[in-house]
Amino acid sequence: MDKSNETKEIILQTALEMIKQEGFEKITIRKIAVRSNTNVSLVNYYFGSKDKLISEVIRIMLSGFQESFDVLEDLSLPSEQRLKLFLLHYVRRVEQYPELLSRIITMDTGLFASQREYGEFMRIIGFDKVKSLLMELTNEQDQGLLMMMVMQIFGAVFMPALMRPTLEAGAGVEMKPAERQIDLLLERYLNIH
Repeated sequence: MDKSNETKEIILQTALEMIKQEGFEKITIRKIAVRSNTNVSLVNYYFGSKDKLISEVIRIMLSGFQESFDVLEDLSLPSEQRLKLFLLHYVRRVEQYPELLSRIITMDTGLFASQREYGEFMRIIGFDKVKSLLMELTNEQDQGLLMMMVMQIFGAVFMPALMRPTLEAGAGVEMKPAERQIDLLLERYLNIH
């Protein structure tokens, strides 16, 4: 990696960690520059503005979620295993940045370009891949019911991962590992053992 790309990557990683720790609202270009051992001009040169930098950070983070969908197309695996691997991969991404993702989800101001892109990906490709797999597993044909099943599965798997810090620290709830939660969901909801 050349020096220019290395510097840009350092700025991105610094911004990601700062957003994770402090939230979008509290970070500034100046703070990012100081913490990344660069300067304000360099941060602005690479990204143009705080919003563009944040959008790029979110884009990088969300691209890992898009990769989760690749396993749904691996026809060498049984459909039950594809669903489980997809959910595990996706929830692992959620567990990396639960506070940051909670902030992204609950933001009530305008969406960043990367959030719109991910929403578009989910609408055009992501949901259809999951619905196709659920159709394969359940023989359900009704698209509305399949979408409802997708939302129920996402909620059952991803909400505990997003809320883990709050539930464990604040409510004293002992969270089971994600894989066990997914196994239970698949056993009870889809009769997959």
